[in-house]
Formats: sequence, C-alpha cells, structure tokens
Amino acid sequence: MFGAGGQVGWEVRRVAWPQGFAVVPLDRAAADITDGDALAALFARERPDLAVNLAAYTAVDRAESEPDLAWKTNCAGAALLAACCGDSDVPLIHLSTDYVFDGAKPAPYREDDPVAPLGVYGASKEAGERAVRAALARHVILRTAWVYGVHGANFVKTILKHAMHEPVLRVVADQQGAPTAAADLAAALVVIAGHIARGAARWGTFHLTGAGAVSWHGFAEAIVDRAAPLLGRRPRIEPIASAEYRAAARRPANSLLDCGKIAELYGVRPRPWQEGLAAVLAELGERGFFGKGQ
Repeated sequence: MFGAGGQVGWEVRRVAWPQGFAVVPLDRAAADITDGDALAALFARERPDLAVNLAAYTAVDRAESEPDLAWKTNCAGAALLAACCGDSDVPLIHLSTDYVFDGAKPAPYREDDPVAPLGVYGASKEAGERAVRAALARHVILRTAWVYGVHGANFVKTILKHAMHEPVLRVVADQQGAPTAAADLAAALVVIAGHIARGAARWGTFHLTGAGAVSWHGFAEAIVDRAAPLLGRRPRIEPIASAEYRAAARRPANSLLDCGKIAELYGVRPRPWQEGLAAVLAELGERGFFGKGQ
C-alpha cells in the first residue's frame, strides 16, 4: 500500500483485514512512486498480489504555484506505478477525486460523465487516472470527495481548532458535497481487495462518498453542533460565498458523486455522512483532542 502516511492509509493500516491478507504499508520515505527504479526493485522484492495507491499531492491551493510537484506525483508517479503493475501482472486500486469534474452539473456525477478539472490538482489527478487505464486493464479507480478522519489534517479538525478559540467562523456555503470518513474508504478497500483475491473483481472506475448532501457551511454547523458539549462553547458559523474565501484554486460547486455503481457491483453502500462524523468526533474525544488546546 502506497501512501500509508495519509488519512486513508492510516485507516487501512488499522482496519480488520481477512485472513490471508498481509498489508505492507509504505509511506513516501519507504517507497516514492515517482522513482521508477525503486518501484521496480520493490516489486521484484515483495512480489505483491495487489497494489493500492493512496499516494498523492493533495495541497489543492499550493498546487497552483507548484504545478510540477503536483504533476510529478499525481500523474507521473501514478503512471510509473501503473506501469510496474502492468509489467508484473499485478492489479491496482488507485484513489482519485471529485476534482476531476468542474462541478457545473446539477445532479451527482456518474463515473462516465465528462471530466473537466478546474485547477492543477484536478488536472493532474485526471491525467493520473488516464495513465492507470492505459497501463493495465486490471484496475479499480476509486473517486471520492471531502475526506476527513482522526488522523492528519482535514476540514473537521480545522473547524474544531478554530471553534476552540474564535467566536465566529466564516465558511463557504455555495459548494455542496458529501463528507467521507477515511475509515469508510478503508473498509471499501477491504471489500474490493477481497473480490480481487477471489477472482470476482469488477474492473473500472467507481465513486464512493458518504451518503447525503451538505454545503461546507452546513458541514461546519454539524461539526460544532455535535462537538459543542466537548468544546464547552458554540461559535457562530457565518455563511460566505466562494469568491469571499479567495482561494488560489477554484473548487467544484457540486462535488456530489453517484455511488450506485459500487453498491451494485461490490455491495458497498455509503453510510450517512452524519454517522461517519459522529464516529470521528467520538474517537477524537477519546484521544483527548478537545483537551489539548490545539
């Protein structure tokens, strides 16, 4: 598993895998997917039955000023890894993003909808998808959106940290999506890997997010509402337009993804995003997050 140091990788390392699976977690220090020689040596040494690529350059705004770094990991790295998989006849699960779409569609995006990324991050991830498809037939590309979890930096933890000290938070209200718990993605990867191991894989591109729809502002409201007893306070959440946020990169106004295909072909059905949020907040509380004054 490449990208073991990220939010989803952290969850993959601790999720329960069926008997017979031995997960080899690789962070960037252990395996740089942009180094083709190192990848070839790794495949020769480990002889994997399956590769899972969670490694990515995900700094959406910084990508606008660091395009070479974003393309190196998200496109060139994905291409090198996919080529190694093709050469070794190893199937690949590759994590991608809603940012391959422009967000102009009024309904949730299906896997076969035309892509139209708005910025460097989305364009580099979309190119990485094409590289995977070109290199090997036995692949699963899993697009997701608005990922958060206990580990790493994400929207939930950012909102909580500001809520600890600030009376008013200003949050974008004209973008909608479906928050996705990293643990739910890890659980889906286990299911997909099990199908592959049994020779029952369905190859191609799939979508998986939390179930339901909400704006960033509504998501922030839900976070502080649920966390208020732990925070000991409840700041006001003020809605703003995307233009007021002045981010370097444009975001899709609609990040909703249709998850019907993965439910039909893999039996993976998204749980309501509110349930994922409740689980993450509960674990953060157990880990003392609210008492650290972060």
